[in-house]
Amino acid sequence: MAGILYLVPNTLGTPDASNSGRAAAGHPLDAIIPREVQALTARLDHFIAENAKTTRAFLKLLGSAQPLKKPIQEISIAELNVNTPPAGLPALLTPLLAGHDVGLISEAGVPAVADPGANLVRLAHQHGITVKPLVGPSSLLLSVMASGLNGQSFAFNGYLPTDVTARAKRIRQLEERSRHEKQTQLLIETPYRNAAMLEALAATCQPATLISVATDLSLPQESVRTQTAAQWKTALTAGKGPDFHKKPTVFLLLAD
Repeated sequence: MAGILYLVPNTLGTPDASNSGRAAAGHPLDAIIPREVQALTARLDHFIAENAKTTRAFLKLLGSAQPLKKPIQEISIAELNVNTPPAGLPALLTPLLAGHDVGLISEAGVPAVADPGANLVRLAHQHGITVKPLVGPSSLLLSVMASGLNGQSFAFNGYLPTDVTARAKRIRQLEERSRHEKQTQLLIETPYRNAAMLEALAATCQPATLISVATDLSLPQESVRTQTAAQWKTALTAGKGPDFHKKPTVFLLLAD
């Protein structure tokens, strides 16, 4: 009998109990990932991850809250990332087909959403392998919840072009789609380019279009701020933009 592919949630950053009252009564993971999920993850000794090094760091944090099945050095971690060719996916299912339960884990948040793990999940279904998603933080859903924008209809668009002209064109397309469908548009950027993205949104969108910036979600220093494009433009000119340099951020817009 094949094992189960568990979709294991990761934190959205490094939780720090010294800076947060949320987990004062327990481990800092308790405010982010349910204890039952922690315990199940700790029982796994096979993982598929974007990066083995950062996954070991997560398992070390988990091991301070729950006893791990094996020492970290003995836990199997296979890598699956944007550089993994499609032909390399079947081999990742080998432990599952041999009867071992396996955890698929993303660099941050939940796997298979804005994450290369989706292709492996599809292949698992094709092989009749049970796929079980576990509860954990999603920056996309958290940002929609906190933005005040339309939570009935929204779309995630990933990264926009880095070329200035192409990026402005794409922003106008998303704004028009938002206006026509009354749909919130979500996008992300490489953290060191956050300022350039917000400047482009404020400069390109119509003055009344709402733009929300959600940074370091679920962490003690999280920040969510929603304003019109005109208000953002004024704030940026005055040097009062958000503190989001090199911090994971989700951008949302909703046009009138």
